[in-house]
Amino acid sequence: MTKKLRVGVLASGSGTDLQSIIDASENKIIDAEVVVVISDKQDAFALKRAEHHGITHFFVDPKGKTRELHEQEVNKLLEKHKVEFIVEAGYMRLLSPWFVKKWYGKLINIHPALLPSFKGVNGQGDALDYGVKITGCTTHFTDEDMDHGPIILQAAVQVIPNDTRDTLAQRILEVEHQILPRTVQLFAQHRLKIVGRKVEILPGDSWLDKYPVIPHVLYAHGY
Repeated sequence: MTKKLRVGVLASGSGTDLQSIIDASENKIIDAEVVVVISDKQDAFALKRAEHHGITHFFVDPKGKTRELHEQEVNKLLEKHKVEFIVEAGYMRLLSPWFVKKWYGKLINIHPALLPSFKGVNGQGDALDYGVKITGCTTHFTDEDMDHGPIILQAAVQVIPNDTRDTLAQRILEVEHQILPRTVQLFAQHRLKIVGRKVEILPGDSWLDKYPVIPHVLYAHGY
């Protein structure tokens, strides 16, 4: 029996990206399991999702604490639950150099745009306002700068006439729910190798051959 990768998820919001990992794990699509969910928002629905699936979850209040103190509390919980890989799934805090250095290469983020374009909290709206014809989503290793670390996977989504921020964001989100679990699985398979600013994806299976794809979406090599 394949040993499952122990995943910790940091989330600040509704947790739909978290749900995509939970679903992939429960359906045995990935060799990983979410063992702890941590949020900086007490009312984050991500915590409710964790509770529903019987996953240990914590609210770690950042108020009145330095960033380092808050992250030390988060780190203790991750280590207590023997986490091997961390996913920032809609986590709205910029992690400190201390935390990033400690977990570098085992810490990823997902962003709703094709990095390095349209960094920040409104990647979908910024892309739409700029007038691009194609946008998408990106998974990447986290480094000390916002939305900056080595890129793992991307998928391109067309902007269609009359798109609003919400309609575009929803189509991007559907693809996020594909490339995020895939990224977790690539790590679980030991197929990700960081070489400078690039991530090499070592040979192996392809989800293009195994699972349905969304029409008109372009998936990066390695998906």
